Amino acid sequence: MHSVDPATEQMIRSVLAYAEERLRLDPVPLDGGPRDPAELGAALQGMLNDRGNDPDQVLGVYAATLAPAVISADSPRYLGFIPAAPTKAALLFDMLVSCASIQGISWLEAAGAIQAENQVLRLIADRAGLPATAGGCFVSGGSAGNLSALVVAREVAKRNAGPAAAGRRWRAAVGTDAHSSIISTLRILEMDALTVRTDDHQLTGDALRAAIEADGDPSSVAAVVATSGTTNAGIIDDLAGVAAVAKTRNLWFHVDGAYGGAGLFAPSVRRAYDGIENADSFIVDPHKWLFAPFDCAALIYRDPSLARSVHKQDASYLDVIHDDPAEWNPADYAYHLTRRARGLPLWFSLAVHGIAAYADAIEAAIGLARQAAAEIRSRDYLELIREPDLSVVLFRRRGWSGEEYTRWADQLLSDQVAFMPPSAWEGETVARFAFLHPHTPMDLVRRILDRMA
Repeated sequence: MHSVDPATEQMIRSVLAYAEERLRLDPVPLDGGPRDPAELGAALQGMLNDRGNDPDQVLGVYAATLAPAVISADSPRYLGFIPAAPTKAALLFDMLVSCASIQGISWLEAAGAIQAENQVLRLIADRAGLPATAGGCFVSGGSAGNLSALVVAREVAKRNAGPAAAGRRWRAAVGTDAHSSIISTLRILEMDALTVRTDDHQLTGDALRAAIEADGDPSSVAAVVATSGTTNAGIIDDLAGVAAVAKTRNLWFHVDGAYGGAGLFAPSVRRAYDGIENADSFIVDPHKWLFAPFDCAALIYRDPSLARSVHKQDASYLDVIHDDPAEWNPADYAYHLTRRARGLPLWFSLAVHGIAAYADAIEAAIGLARQAAAEIRSRDYLELIREPDLSVVLFRRRGWSGEEYTRWADQLLSDQVAFMPPSAWEGETVARFAFLHPHTPMDLVRRILDRMA
């Protein structure tokens, strides 16, 4: 074993020192906001050149110019979109995974990493009530998970329909609040959406049944996609009712739990997920509400052999990884081939902290959402739009225009109080809390609401 050269040694020390300083921040600040592209371009002028640069100089440019132009999604003040709150354990182990250059394609290359990842997938599958035979892999995010699952749904529908349906344009039934990635996925797959409209934004079994019965071409529907925690409002669809219709119609039942699926670990809301045990495929993003680093999504199939029959790639140089059917190759269960072992940091963090700590952290966000809703109801200038199902709270400031919401949100970020961009509800600009970080204080919520008075 040779030691590294002095220049590399210094680079290691500098980068690790910067990482250690970042890891010790408690709480993590918001750090920044958008910057003028010309300003950032000028700061990076000449950085990529033939000779290279001193590593400390490059790190200095990053620390002084680039990092302040990035809003920290793991800050307890990040309350927009869907935040993140990776544990220190997960962040540290993510560094280890990168340093070890783990290639998580196959059992041949990464049996140890895959065994640990599969242990986490088994934990999630058990919480969802899926059978012991369920399994899958970790992918980059909800969009990749939804795409991979619906590819399988389409191909299974083709096989079931046989040659008589050759050339048919397949469809998937979706609710009006399905995530944008579902619509994008259908477009990529040359499928169409049968959009089931409901008055309260929740996809129900009754509404799905009525929509299919009223449709002129029900045989073209291959799948139904339900959501366990919509991104904008945190609504959990009627999973049991939708599952019953899917079973009667022999439709693939996919559950998009990218944000809200983590609620399976929270006893206070677990009953709302009843029916998910009937899913043919299910996703949840640990980089959202299971406190893992970006990017990490768990994709689980009821019958992984169906997914393998669709996604397994055949090539002469890959034959060796398929010699033993008992070995688990993550590359066989999604559209990817190359992949990092992105489930390992979650495994390490769960093993360090314990499952109960995860349940407590998820319950903390749910509790904060309920407290925030009560605070909003107590202020006559505010109006709660709907009671929170999970950890998203939608509300309006009476009498405000869209421009006033934008000015308010911009000032919150400028003052480093919070990142909380406006959202929309039924065509109207509204305010939205997205709670996820277990250490976001209620005092911060009150301070934000005070600024709307």
